[in-house]
Amino acid sequence: MGSSLVASLLCLFNSWIRRAHMEQQQHDDDSALSEFLASLMDFTPTIPDELVEHYLAKSGFQSPDPRLTRLVAVATQKFVAEVAGDALQHCKARQATIPKDKRDKQQKDKRLVLTMEDLSKALHEYGVNVRHQEYFADSPSTGMDPATRDE
Repeated sequence: MGSSLVASLLCLFNSWIRRAHMEQQQHDDDSALSEFLASLMDFTPTIPDELVEHYLAKSGFQSPDPRLTRLVAVATQKFVAEVAGDALQHCKARQATIPKDKRDKQQKDKRLVLTMEDLSKALHEYGVNVRHQEYFADSPSTGMDPATRDE
């Protein structure tokens, strides 16, 4: 009987410690969130608040709290930076597949040319499908008689 009482007390004690730890963790999370939201007012995002407010209003979102606008601006800035970085990686991979003789000629310039294809691939990784309009000169039917274009 004594060992079951000790086991019950240990179980109760462990439960109490877990609950206290969870409450402390919740308090730490709440204070970290409060500090983060307060720091948003000191941060100047790349995307102006007015632009973010315009698109938020256009989508039907309204909030008197400027911290929410800043939060959306920071999230948007992060998204754009990640997409740009991924597009750069696609560009570098594409450049690496160019035959060596052509690549040697391009190495003199050493600039990377980011194409719509690179950007489309990067956006596709985030679930954004982009279909860009073909330019008239890029169309396979350029210079063809309009009556024979569909053939």
